[in-house]
Amino acid sequence: MSTVSATPAASLAPIFIRLKLSLLRNGLHQSSSRTAAFVTSLVVTLLLAAGQLIGLIALRGNDHAASVVVLLTAVLALGWAVMPLFFPSGDETLDPTRLVMLPLRPGPLVRALLAASLVGIGPLFTLCLTVGSALALAHGVAALLVSVVAVPLTLLVCVALARAVAAGNIRLLTSRKGRDLAVLSGLVIAVGIQVVNFGAQRLGESGGLSALDPAAGIARWVPPASAIGAIDSASEGSYGIAVAQLALSGAALLALLWWWQHSLTKLMTSPDGSTLAAASEPTRKESSTGLHHLLPEGRTGTVMQRSLRYVWRDPKTKAAWVTALAIGLIVPLFNALQGTGSIYFACFAAGMLGIQMYNQFGQDTSAFWMVALTISSTKDAYAELRARALALLVITLPYTALVTALTAALLGNWEALPEVLGLSFALLGAMLATGAVASARFPYSIPQDSAYKNVAPGQGGLAWISIFGGMISAAVLCAPVIALTIWMHASGADSALWLMLPVGAAYGLLIGWAGVRVAAPQTANRLPEILTAVSKG
Repeated sequence: MSTVSATPAASLAPIFIRLKLSLLRNGLHQSSSRTAAFVTSLVVTLLLAAGQLIGLIALRGNDHAASVVVLLTAVLALGWAVMPLFFPSGDETLDPTRLVMLPLRPGPLVRALLAASLVGIGPLFTLCLTVGSALALAHGVAALLVSVVAVPLTLLVCVALARAVAAGNIRLLTSRKGRDLAVLSGLVIAVGIQVVNFGAQRLGESGGLSALDPAAGIARWVPPASAIGAIDSASEGSYGIAVAQLALSGAALLALLWWWQHSLTKLMTSPDGSTLAAASEPTRKESSTGLHHLLPEGRTGTVMQRSLRYVWRDPKTKAAWVTALAIGLIVPLFNALQGTGSIYFACFAAGMLGIQMYNQFGQDTSAFWMVALTISSTKDAYAELRARALALLVITLPYTALVTALTAALLGNWEALPEVLGLSFALLGAMLATGAVASARFPYSIPQDSAYKNVAPGQGGLAWISIFGGMISAAVLCAPVIALTIWMHASGADSALWLMLPVGAAYGLLIGWAGVRVAAPQTANRLPEILTAVSKG
């Protein structure tokens, strides 16, 4: 113990670098698939880094090069800040709780971990991007000298930011809520892609890169983008501004290291608050949201409450619902904001949420056997499926109306609101019908051991048939309402299009009821097969 604690602080860095390399090497030896994934990631990262480097060098001499690279650095730093929240298990060394029992002081430990953090694919990509940024902006000896400081400073701030965020939120990241964040990472990526697409289109409409100048004027004073901005300031002869921008990034690095060290000290000296909370939780009476008072009595209310609790508490179910809610809102609204959308895009919201009716029993996983014990007849199966459909409608009906109204408001097309609502309700009823039948005919298991697997091995075909076959069937079932809408437009009966709202709602109600009635006997007769299928994961 005394030998380890007496180890000079400077010698910790190479030890931790070797530890990082050993963890990486041993991880690759575990399986060929992991090795292939790492090699593929490395190759893709190098190709992207090379492309970024060439593109940034090509910007050299452009009047708006500084705006591009400063904003690019700011976005890169944002990525470093949020990635530990969504992928906490991607790097074993991100978890500082593994080191709390070692006889090491936080100061030397932070410096050693910072050095080890520079080993990896992410730092390599960041280094290539910052070098390209420096090459794009550096003009003159003074700018080159500033680049020598700015490039490593930017890299250190990005890495320290990620480590400080991870250390400061490690209790959250290792809890169930933290795993929920990891499951929802795909949603953040999807939303980010839509935002980038929207921004790129707006950039093209506004006349080029000059539209970035106002945002870049702010970002050049935000670390670590300020370090890259210092290179441009030095190139223009504003040496005082360049020094101030470098000092700002340097101060940010010191602040991040202090936060990181403070978090490590807290982890080493204080108990786990989440454990204490969990220990006291059984003594606290579970609070009720009051939702059960609004639900029907008997089996219907019980099943609805169980389904809604799955949406709130189960990570996989929650991820599916949040993703559907977000994408169902983003697609029509972003198209409306771009000026190229149609109010009929609002039907996308009903379609996204209607998918949640598919594979109802697979969402219960192996716990479905308890539900199966309560189903002894077609009547029981009908009551189960009807209650699940009603639970889905509690969310989907107001959500569909809200998205349709927002889309109509953005497009200024309030006249089409009733007919689009009618179409959405008809589509929702059709998807409830086909989802109930697909749940009985093509159930499949949802693995719980991985946040990124939604189908058990060997059941991919069942999932495709269930979802895509059901969606095609739903489109066919909606054909009468769609045909009626087209006929009314073609015949000039625009003043009567408001009738499509009650017609679509009634049709959706009828077709949804019929689908549940058809699925009920199939569910009751196929309980053993359903139980076997959903328990494979």
